[in-house]
Amino acid sequence: MKAEIRENLLARLRSGEPRFPGIVGFDDTVLPHLERALLAGHDLVLLGERGQGKTRLIRTVTGLLDEWTPIVAGCEINDHPYAPACVRCRRLAESMGDDLPIAWKHRSERYGEKLATPDTSVGDLIGDVDPIKIAEGRTLGDPETVHYGLVPRTNRGVFSVNELPDLAERIQVALLNVLEERDIQVRGYNLRLPLDILLIASANPEDYTNRGRIITPLKDRFGAEVRTHYPLDLAAELNLIKQEARLDWTELGADLPDHLIEVIARFTRLVRESTAVDSRSGVSARFSIAAAETAAASAVRRAALTGEDHPVTRVCDLPAAVHTLRGKVEFEVSEEGREVEVLAHLLRRAIAETFRSTLGGMDLSAILDKFDEGVQVESGELVPAAELLRRIGPVTGLAKIMARLGMGAGDESPGHAAAALEFALEGLYLMRRLSKDDVEGTSVYRT
Repeated sequence: MKAEIRENLLARLRSGEPRFPGIVGFDDTVLPHLERALLAGHDLVLLGERGQGKTRLIRTVTGLLDEWTPIVAGCEINDHPYAPACVRCRRLAESMGDDLPIAWKHRSERYGEKLATPDTSVGDLIGDVDPIKIAEGRTLGDPETVHYGLVPRTNRGVFSVNELPDLAERIQVALLNVLEERDIQVRGYNLRLPLDILLIASANPEDYTNRGRIITPLKDRFGAEVRTHYPLDLAAELNLIKQEARLDWTELGADLPDHLIEVIARFTRLVRESTAVDSRSGVSARFSIAAAETAAASAVRRAALTGEDHPVTRVCDLPAAVHTLRGKVEFEVSEEGREVEVLAHLLRRAIAETFRSTLGGMDLSAILDKFDEGVQVESGELVPAAELLRRIGPVTGLAKIMARLGMGAGDESPGHAAAALEFALEGLYLMRRLSKDDVEGTSVYRT
């Protein structure tokens, strides 16, 4: 099975085909180490903080298996027709010869996974005596009375143990033979069952060193340890949000403009770097994904309440993420009670950085002239786009602002125009060119 993965991986490397589709930000760091481990035929551990895509990466390895593979029909452990391992299949092969019934298994079915929970037993992973089979008349010493666990049932496939350090040490011992001798032992049975399997485990560094640990003999049997990480640059963070965030799963799907995706990406990176946040726990990629979905949901809610035809997310929708996602971040003890304040400050910094990178240096005097005439503009999460545009009036150069923010020819709705203008207003406020009063969910921009 490992040779099968090796051949298919080499074929994709030579052809330039994607090896691990859907994996973002690991091309030059994690994936080369993973590919070397697979080419060497090593079982491995993926080590990284929460939300770094470890499970997603493990599941993509099955894409390197052959699309279809033959097995002995009805075999619980997917025996190869030419080399059956279990007692049942060996008996069938001896009695039926070339008439041995064959079934075909898709590569998506050659994957097994177990979350290491405290109640996991050796029987769950390896197997145990099946009392039903004994009640049917088989003797206790008959190997066919064994009920195979998850590992042997994934024979000739990829098996994953998520959060391996959380597995009790006495249960980890049961995996020693699987990794070295490639067989299993079930209670007192004289059973030697050679397994053809790739075992990949995931672990969090905090669990790995403190709350739990991988026992030394088991660590020694893994051929490779591969460290994962959060996206290293802003571009990878942006791609991750665009790929993973579900923004159109309702009938009234909201549009999330690129400049707001950039704000969320910068916000996530600032939270990770903040001294107020416990760096050991990490800030999951799920934080940025959920932030994008929450902001879009705020726009959908506004459209439902005000009757807007097509909801477009605006700056006023971003603070909703601060209140709903604070539970995803572990703060330092000294910051207890200031969680919302810290996140709100970091969000303002992210908006300011995005404003400088997109509209910085652009002539926005047409907007400032409106306020020099005494105009005050009230906005908020329940102010429709058309009403916001009416309150500020015609703005010279609005098309250039929208173009600078990445809004193309198809983004000419009132919602997009309002999103661009409100972002410009918020940026001017953060650059101290305008003032703003926040009262009960509404913002009033003025000179």
